[in-house]
Amino acid sequence: MTIRRISSGGAFEAKIGYCRAVVAGGFVHVAGTVGQGETVTEQCRSALDVIGKALAEAGVSFADVVRVNYYLPDASEFEPCWPILAETFGENPPAATMIECNLIAPQYRIEIEVTALAAG
Repeated sequence: MTIRRISSGGAFEAKIGYCRAVVAGGFVHVAGTVGQGETVTEQCRSALDVIGKALAEAGVSFADVVRVNYYLPDASEFEPCWPILAETFGENPPAATMIECNLIAPQYRIEIEVTALAAG
């Protein structure tokens, strides 16, 4: 089996020892991704932008995503993200889970990870 690793060059990747995405076994596994910004919606859009770039580098798009997990320190902040997520996934909504938990640093308000079908 061929394994392809995709790096976004993020600071945590080298520090922790992971890559943004791994293409293997017919899937693209995108690591949990936090975004930049002051509000949860800014961070949500930023995280989705990073994820979208990783998916594109793997030769797929949000239309190919079959699973998404959302992690938030405060579950009440999830609802403002719903319109952004509905717009992102459009006519191709994946299976989804939202979990309330602590993130790697207190300034982060949402982390998103996805699994997509690989091209080919």
